[in-house]
Amino acid sequence: MPERPQPGQRHPVDEQPMLGPHPLAARKGRGAVSNLQGRYELTGREEFDDGWERDEDETAAMKTVVTDEHAKTILTRNASPDIPFNVSLNPYRGCEHGCIYCFARPTHSYLGLSPGLDFESRLFAKVNAAELLRRELAKPGYVPEHIALGVNTDAYQPCERELRLTRQVLEVLSECRHPVGLITKSSLIERDIDLIAPMAETNQACAAITLTTLDPEIARTLEPRAAAPARRLRTIRTLAEAGIPVSVSVAPIIPFVTEPEIERILEAARDAGAIGAHYVVLRLPHEVNPLFQEWLQAHFPDRAQRVMNRVRDLRGGKDYDSDFGKRMHGEGVWADLIRQRFSKAVDRLGMGEFRGRFGRLDGSQFRKPLVVPPAPSSRKQEGKASGQLDLF
Repeated sequence: MPERPQPGQRHPVDEQPMLGPHPLAARKGRGAVSNLQGRYELTGREEFDDGWERDEDETAAMKTVVTDEHAKTILTRNASPDIPFNVSLNPYRGCEHGCIYCFARPTHSYLGLSPGLDFESRLFAKVNAAELLRRELAKPGYVPEHIALGVNTDAYQPCERELRLTRQVLEVLSECRHPVGLITKSSLIERDIDLIAPMAETNQACAAITLTTLDPEIARTLEPRAAAPARRLRTIRTLAEAGIPVSVSVAPIIPFVTEPEIERILEAARDAGAIGAHYVVLRLPHEVNPLFQEWLQAHFPDRAQRVMNRVRDLRGGKDYDSDFGKRMHGEGVWADLIRQRFSKAVDRLGMGEFRGRFGRLDGSQFRKPLVVPPAPSSRKQEGKASGQLDLF
C-alpha cells in the first residue's frame, strides 16, 4: 500500500472524490490501480459495495504471464508528421514496466484484455519476430528505411532477459547492415552493446533513453518495473562510452509531478554523456485517461485536480487532443512555456547535436540477408503434401 498523506497535507480545493466505492489502492510493483475495461468489450462490469470487507489478497502482487505469439507481420508503418520515423518494430505486446502513462495501453483492448493491469501482467511475445524480419528484408522490392525498435512497448522489458527476441532482431539488422534507432528505459540494452556499437560506428545505430524523473520515489509508482533513474543515467554513460550516440527522452512531462525537474533531468543526462534531447507532454488517449486519473488519486490525491486542470490547459480545455502538431507538445501558454524552458536548457547545455540524427542514419550499406527462412505453407498446401484430400 502507498503511504497516505499525513493530516494537514491535503488541500480540499485540489482534491476530487475517490473513484468507485472503495479508496483507490495501488498494487506493489504495478502501475495501474485497476483492471479497467477496454472499450471493445461487449459486456459491462460494475463494482459495488456488498457490505463485506475486502479480501486481503486483492492488492497482493500479480504474477506476469507471457504467451508466445506467432505474428503474421512484424514491421509497422505510419505516416505521422510529428514523429521522426516511418517504420517501427515491436517484439512484444504489453509491457511489464507498468508505466501508467503509456500511450500503448489501449492496444490491449483489441485483444479483449484490459489496458490496466492486464497490459502489464498479460504479455505476448512475438517469437517469430526475427524470422519475419528476415523474410521482409529479403523481398525483391524492399527499400531500407531506418527502423525504430521498441516504440509501442519497450523492447528491453524484463522478459527479454530470457526470451532474447530483441537480441535476435538486432542480429538480423546487424548482419544486413540495416539502420536502427532504439528507445528504452531499461539497462538491459547494455547487453547488446557488442551489436549496437559496431553499427553506430558506421552510422547505422543510435539510442535514446527515457528519463521521466530523477526522483526514485516518483519513479517507483510511475514506472514500477523500469530501471531506477540513477541506473538509467549509468546506462546513458555506458552507451556513450561505447561510442553509441545517445539522447535523452524526457517523456512524458507531467505538470506538477515531473515538470519541475525538466532542467535538472537535462543537466544530469548531459553530464552522463547524452548529446541530444527531446520531450513529449503527457498524452491521455482512450483508456489511459481514466487509468492515469486513478493513479493520481492513489498516489497524489493532494494535487490530482491541479494536474488535470493543467493538462486541460495544454489540450485546449480537453483531456486529450490527438491532432498532429498538438498531441506531442500541446498548445497554449503553458505549452509555450514548457517549449521555451526545454529549448533554452538544451541550448545552454549544448545538446543540439542529436537533432535529426535518427533520420540521418545510413541505409546505403544495406545488403539482403544471407539466410531466409521459407514462408509457412497454408493448411491447404500442407494437406496436399501429406496426401490428405480437401474437404471441399
